[in-house]
Amino acid sequence: MLSSIEKIVLFFLEQQGILACRIQELDEQQTKLLEHPDISEISELREAYAATGHDLLRLLRFLDLNAAGIRKILKKFDKCFGYKFTDYYLSTRSNHPYSQLRQVFKHVGIAAVVGALSRKLADLQEHQGSYLSIYDQPSTALTAKDPVIHLIHASVDKLTHSTNFLQYLGQHALIVQEDASSSEEDQVDDKRYNFMSLLLNLANTYLYMVNTYIIVPTADHYSTHLGAAATVCGVIIGSMAVAQVFSSVYFSAWSNRSYFRPLVFSSIVLFFGNILYALAYDLDSLTILLIGRLLCGMGSARAVNRRYISDCVPLKIRMQASAGFVSASALGMASGPALAGLLQTNFKIYALTINQDTLPGWVMSVAWLAYLICLWISFKEPVHDNEVKHLSPDVDAGSVEDEALESGLVHPLLQSSEHKQHEDGDEECNDREDASEDSRKPATSVASAYRLLTPSVKVQLLIYFMLKYVMEILLSESSVITSYYFGWSTSSVATFLAIMGLTVLPVNAIVGSYISNMFEDRQILLGSEVLVLVGVILSFQFTNSYGVPQYVCSALITFVAAEVLEGVNLSLLSRIMSSRLARGTYNGGLLSTEAGTLARVVADGTITLAGHLGETKLLNITLVPSLFICILSILWTFLTYNSLF
Repeated sequence: MLSSIEKIVLFFLEQQGILACRIQELDEQQTKLLEHPDISEISELREAYAATGHDLLRLLRFLDLNAAGIRKILKKFDKCFGYKFTDYYLSTRSNHPYSQLRQVFKHVGIAAVVGALSRKLADLQEHQGSYLSIYDQPSTALTAKDPVIHLIHASVDKLTHSTNFLQYLGQHALIVQEDASSSEEDQVDDKRYNFMSLLLNLANTYLYMVNTYIIVPTADHYSTHLGAAATVCGVIIGSMAVAQVFSSVYFSAWSNRSYFRPLVFSSIVLFFGNILYALAYDLDSLTILLIGRLLCGMGSARAVNRRYISDCVPLKIRMQASAGFVSASALGMASGPALAGLLQTNFKIYALTINQDTLPGWVMSVAWLAYLICLWISFKEPVHDNEVKHLSPDVDAGSVEDEALESGLVHPLLQSSEHKQHEDGDEECNDREDASEDSRKPATSVASAYRLLTPSVKVQLLIYFMLKYVMEILLSESSVITSYYFGWSTSSVATFLAIMGLTVLPVNAIVGSYISNMFEDRQILLGSEVLVLVGVILSFQFTNSYGVPQYVCSALITFVAAEVLEGVNLSLLSRIMSSRLARGTYNGGLLSTEAGTLARVVADGTITLAGHLGETKLLNITLVPSLFICILSILWTFLTYNSLF
């Protein structure tokens, strides 16, 4: 394997030098040409630069292909050596000053070639525009940056894992972004995609998050009115998550056949669930209230929303759609408590009581009814796979030529090593997962999905469980804690939760645009875990006095660190997870959703159980599991740190 990596690196450096020489030669021609400008020669020179750019793009794709091959080989060794070889290999080679792995994964030096080519093309286009008449060729004279530059920068970003705010936000959705699509796939995407359908999916995501958090500021008051303890708010809030554990699975399976019908069912169930939640006040029944919340959880269609983006949105706008999915969730999380703070009223309509406890149910039932009407009118059911198999569009000659040239780059290095790899694999390990057709099929059961989870993936799922548990403890018990210690009103709690929710997008913007380009994802991951631990420790009541500054500061540290951790965690998870978990019913998004939902269920149950010991002990008792799980996740991160690439 070492000799194969050495061949890859030497070939890459050789091709990089050839491209640098070509750019230098073209630069000399450009200098002479600008002294005696000729429009036709400038156009030819620009085309030559563009051709060099396409060759550079193929070289980057070649490097990415080999990097993926190294990861797959290491995974095969892991199966044979009990998941120990990857950690050993990466820890002994990735940080070495003469590391060849760093050249493969970080492509040291290519930035200079990319920068030079980008500048030359930009300068040449600028000069070309000055010599052309906009009346002769207006489309050429006023063109934007050459498309090949965008492709090169996207390829470089993919290799270095550098990102921007949009990409970083989109990674929260755990929707796999494919490298490229064929013309046939593009045509299929056009058949499936509808802009209004996408907006309705995003609206569903937003309304569901509002529905989840709109009751948080008033759940304790509602439970006391029905004769239960204030800490029963944990059960009221968590009952929705309990139902979501099961609904996520059947909605994910249902979306294999339809997207419209699951969304209609979701809207109807949520409509009736919110009505029952509101009626429980006048019926004086905690049971009716819990049934209403369980129905709301059964209407969770987030799996359908995610699948629609993954399967139906064209690749060119899928990242924007993924970012929209996350933004809708974040805004819904902030809007829920804020809306609850505005619903401070108390009057009756016949026998129905309208107050801060029942209005969240009535408002959300009206919202879901309006959504159902819009869904029925505007949603367009996408064309499914069995309906588009007859499509066979022609493949353009340019793409065939690009594939042939790219294959030419791959051929000298990969043919013999790949052949040898298959021979060695037959002798050393019977599992030929990556080589067989079955290995490309999605997981068909929970058991098969679980077998695809490597230790690194399991650690990331544990981290996701931890951060969701910590956040749920913080949010769900906030009304009880602030009322007991500080005497806050419902409006004060709602304002505090809304402000915390509004920090999500700005924090992600800072991390996605700056911090993620300065540090590796695994470094940000570990640092965020430590910050969550610090926030949890600061939240404990160490003395008899517990002030507002301590609570607010510790809550903000915990919440912001958990938000940063979620983005980096899902980014790493999307890279280290098996490609078989990219689609299908039991996909990576479903696994992360289930882990997060289980965390919420456990957290809300912890609040209710701890409430039996009294509100004086509630804070510290609920923080102890958070502290333990956080320390455990940090220790596991250290153990798998070298495999987090």
